[in-house]
Amino acid sequence: MTPATLLAAGLGTHLAAGEKSATVTDWGGRIGWLVGLALFVALVYWLMREGWKWRGTLQSDLPELPAAPREPGAARLTTTGRYHGSTTAGQWLDRIVAHGLGTRSRAELTLTDAGLDVVRPGARDFFVPAAQLRGARLDKGIAGKVLTEGGLLVVTWEHGGKLLDSGFRSDRAAEHTEWVAALNSMTETKLETNTTEGVER
Repeated sequence: MTPATLLAAGLGTHLAAGEKSATVTDWGGRIGWLVGLALFVALVYWLMREGWKWRGTLQSDLPELPAAPREPGAARLTTTGRYHGSTTAGQWLDRIVAHGLGTRSRAELTLTDAGLDVVRPGARDFFVPAAQLRGARLDKGIAGKVLTEGGLLVVTWEHGGKLLDSGFRSDRAAEHTEWVAALNSMTETKLETNTTEGVER
């Protein structure tokens, strides 16, 4: 045999040995691993759901949310964007879930002399009467949602004797400053009115 023939024969023998030694896929082990992973994901989801329900039970003392008046008056400001959640005021991780306040959604905001109307397609609407507004500020995070510095409009309001922070992100973030000024102007006017009435009495 020539060297070329011997080389070809050797390569053929090597390839045949390689084909015979190829490992067979362990489908049983792979399927078992996938089933285990699916069960783990289901367990995590169930624990999160139970935690959400438990938090809602703890917050069951929070009264029903006010409905918007039929004639709220002329709109001072309007915008569209996203509602990112509500928390106990000053505690950006203490999420409020009662009455649908924990559900993130699209939102349409309208500010009138009567208060702040929050319309949420696919979620529960709510209204904050002007008398319950406590101020507004720019922030970067609420209820596990973190944005850039000043990327969040946070409205502080009182409900059921509890101060809440609600976070919104306008589709036009440049409007946030105008909203903060308008909301704070309303609360400052209300405080001045209450102070004047107290002095007169």
